[in-house]
Amino acid sequence: MKKYLLPQEGKFYKANLHCHSVLSDGKLTPEELKEEYKGRGYSVLAYTDHDIMISHQDLADDEFLPLNGYEMEVNESGKQRWEDTKTCHMCLIALEPDNLKQVCWHPDNYLFANAVKHKDKVQFYENEAPYIREYSAQGVSDMMKRGREQGFFVTYNHPTWSTEGYEEYIGYHHMHAMEICNYGCVVEGYEEYNPRVYDDMLRAGKKLYCIGADDNHNRGKKGTADWDSGGAWVMIKAKELEYRTITKALEEGNFYSSQGPEIHELWLEDGRIHVNTSEAEKILFNFGNRQAGGFAAEEGQSISRASMEVEASNIYVRVTVIDHKGRCANSNAYFLENFVV
Repeated sequence: MKKYLLPQEGKFYKANLHCHSVLSDGKLTPEELKEEYKGRGYSVLAYTDHDIMISHQDLADDEFLPLNGYEMEVNESGKQRWEDTKTCHMCLIALEPDNLKQVCWHPDNYLFANAVKHKDKVQFYENEAPYIREYSAQGVSDMMKRGREQGFFVTYNHPTWSTEGYEEYIGYHHMHAMEICNYGCVVEGYEEYNPRVYDDMLRAGKKLYCIGADDNHNRGKKGTADWDSGGAWVMIKAKELEYRTITKALEEGNFYSSQGPEIHELWLEDGRIHVNTSEAEKILFNFGNRQAGGFAAEEGQSISRASMEVEASNIYVRVTVIDHKGRCANSNAYFLENFVV
């Protein structure tokens, strides 16, 4: 029996789920960001300015869908220099277009850069006391839990830039996804392609997805390698470009992440995992234990399909596609307990 891991119906929509504008510490206006991303073939852009969620639904058209969201951070205390301070950042993306009340709101603390000027636009739960953030496994998990319970898609962001290690991120719970690649941090010089972090979390039993995102601030010069738009994204498979249809696809994991390659089809059939892709140099399979597999093209050639047997002892399966420039596409992990192998 053929079980599609990426839905067969619908079409792929290109999306950036982590983006900053002049409303916080980015350099482009929301309107300029729409122009930038539509010009790069994107259909979806989540506006996630620091600590303030402001709707940009007025920018929607038949080919462009803005998602409402914001990024929250919580910082380690007691360090004299910012460069030595560990931090945890997360994005919260509203699953419904009219869900505009922020969770974990504090009117006086945490706002910085231009966000301070726009706090009067923020909607929040007025019957709740100002939220005090705590940098700890319990504190971060509580923020993620509150976001999830209040109807947000929650992502854990850029662990390398945050100087967080296994001992920190393994204690975080309630996220929907983690950033397997944060292109803005890559541009800044960080090794922010993090498949090992994803595997760490999966092997610890966390059922979560992985996303690629720009985290763009657009401080560099456009047309150079310092421009941080268009380097990592997700391809969302959905029936239409409608707000709840797209966010439901995110909730259900109907997407893959990429820095370049494409995953056209991904399915299980007769005890094997199959994938069809764009032209690639390598296709890799990861099963969550000390078992993996890879297929490589002959010199000067490409491959675009591969399959491997899936065994009952495997924990999960995920696929990595690598093109001739070394750029990767990553599927989400599929836990095999949910499938008949």
